[in-house]
Formats: sequence, structure tokens, C-alpha cells
Amino acid sequence: MSHNPETDHASRIVWLDVLRLLAIFMVICIHCSDPFNVSPEARSNPEFNFWGGVYGSFLRPCVPLFVMITGILLLPVKMSFEAFYKKRLLRIAVPFLVWSVLYNLFPWVTGVLGLPQSIISDTFAYASADASQTFSDAIKNIAMIPFQFNVYTVPMWYLYMLIGLYLYMPFFSLWVEKATLKQKKIFLGFWSVTLFLPYAYSFFSPNLFGISAWNSFGTFYYFAGFNGYLLLGHLLANDIKEWRWGKTLAICVPLFAIGYIVTYKGFKAMTANPLCTEQEMELFFLYCSPNVALMTASLFLVVRKIRIKSAQRITLLANLTKCGLGIYMSHYFVVGFGYGVADALAIPVSLRIPVTAIIAFAICWAIVSFCYRLAPKYSKWIFG
Repeated sequence: MSHNPETDHASRIVWLDVLRLLAIFMVICIHCSDPFNVSPEARSNPEFNFWGGVYGSFLRPCVPLFVMITGILLLPVKMSFEAFYKKRLLRIAVPFLVWSVLYNLFPWVTGVLGLPQSIISDTFAYASADASQTFSDAIKNIAMIPFQFNVYTVPMWYLYMLIGLYLYMPFFSLWVEKATLKQKKIFLGFWSVTLFLPYAYSFFSPNLFGISAWNSFGTFYYFAGFNGYLLLGHLLANDIKEWRWGKTLAICVPLFAIGYIVTYKGFKAMTANPLCTEQEMELFFLYCSPNVALMTASLFLVVRKIRIKSAQRITLLANLTKCGLGIYMSHYFVVGFGYGVADALAIPVSLRIPVTAIIAFAICWAIVSFCYRLAPKYSKWIFG
């Protein structure tokens, strides 16, 4: 017997909002952990390296959870291609452009205000200490927005990926709508194979399954990527019956632990060399990997069991749903400030990542929520 979230509207909305809250907060935490992991100097600090690995490993399911939510809400697509593209792409494209421009103008604004260059790297973890404050460089970065993100717009990588999923989804939906449960499971089986490929390419050979200098699309390429999380979310919410709490925890806790241990141990092994490349550092942090998929599915199944009956809490979660994209878009401006507050309060290194994330989350939620109350018509174009 399949479980259809549409048949339990109130419950479905609540647990999805809980999942969205969890995912948003985890994303902010990840960006609060960047100063612990980005530079060789930080990674060579044993305390920073340890807590960067502890938190960074735990937080990896955040983006896959967002994609799974998208699969639940939008698959199968119930409107024409044109209507879907107009509704979905326009909703994220305008805020994406607005915030990309604002982030790229920030270094120039600091120069106009006579602020030191160091404030740029204090705000954006990946920015260099001698970041340019010229208007011409800001314009060059803005001109490249349609093609790539940069050190000032790191969170925007997700929007590039999401736009791609939206472009792809109406086509994928035609298959999903007609596919049997068995066919969906077979697809996810092939997708599961692709999750191991980054490790195979790194530890065995980059030229596996037909990949070569003249071909980047190997045997399993067509099953790879975040589309697997789209289908996984859709399948778990619509085709897989919920388990009892006891069974859910008995299965999900060990699976999450396995995924976490592999992620943490792998990260520690790669960063044992302080001069490891960014690709090496991120290898076990990849969102499309078996260890992260285990953690993501486990968290999803546990959160799906949550039931909230308090009208006040449900309203609060609904407000978060409305503000979620705006919080995501704006939080990267506030993370550096949160770190400054955490430093001023002498927060221990062990708690600095979650405390900074709480500060950034609270500020962004307050600002976005206020703007929606003040000018809802305009806010939707700024915050999504």
C-alpha cells in the first residue's frame, strides 16, 4: 500500500516544513564551517580541523534534502512546459540575479566607504585578503553571473543547479508519471552506482567506463546527479509506506552512523595533508556520494515521522516556508558578522559553528519576515 502525502494534507505540510527548516539551518551551518576548512592554515590547526570535520560531515545532507523536497512537491509536473518554466524559473531567476549583483557589488562598496580590504575576506570565507575593491572588477564579475559564481556568491552554485533541474524536470516527469514502482527502483539502482564513481575516479582511474580525453560521458552518466534525489524524494513520499518509529530508528540510526563515519574519516584522511587540493578536501563531502546519500535518506525517513499539532508552531513553520529562499539568498552576507559576534562573546571553538549559524539564521529570518509584512508584493521578487 503506497503512502500519498496529498491524502494527509496537514501532516504532509508540517513535516515538509520541518524538513525545510532543518535543511536551511544545516546550509547556514555549512557556510559557518567554511573558515574551519577553506585555508591550509585553518586545516593545520588541530582544533579547527577536528570541529570542521565533525560539523562539516554531519551537515552534508542539507542540499540533497532540498532536492528531495523539490521532487515531492513538483513530481510529476501537472502543468504545461511553458507554464512550469514561467512559474518556477521566474520565481528564482529574479532573486538570483538581484542577490548575485548585490554580493558582487559589496567589495566595491567597501572601497567607496573607505573600509579596509580585510573586511571582504572577513565577510566571505573564500575571498582573498587582497580582494579588489574596484568598480570595474565588480562589473566584470556581474557580467559573468549568467555563466558562473565566484568567491562572493558561493551559495549561488545551488541556484545554477536548481535552474538545471527545473529545465530538466518536465521531461523527467513524463517518465516518472508512467513508470512503475519497479522501474523507479531500477533507475535508483543505477543512480546508486554513480554515487561511487567519484571515489573510483580518484583512487583507481579517471578513465573508467568509456571516459577519455575525447569523451566526458561514461556508461552511467545518464543516471548521475541530483535527479536521483528528485526521484528518491518522490518515491519515498508517494510509494513507500511509513514504518513505525521503532523500525525507523532501528534502520535509520545505523545507516546514518555508517554514512557519517565514512564522511568524517574520509575527510580527515584527505586533510591530513594540509596542502591538499580543494577537490581532495571535498571528495568525501560530495553531495552525490553513497555516504551522504545514506545520511540524507535516514534523516528524511526520521523527519517524515514527525507530527506537530500546535497551531502556533505550524504557523511559525509556515512562515519559515515563505521566508526560506530569502533566508538562503541573504545569509552569506551575515555569516561573517555572526562570527564577529561569536568572537566577541568568546564562544568556544567547539560551539562556534552552531552559534554563528543561529545568529545568522535569526537575523535573516527577522529581516526577510519583516520585509514580507512591510511590502509583500515587492519582497517576493527580492527574496523569492
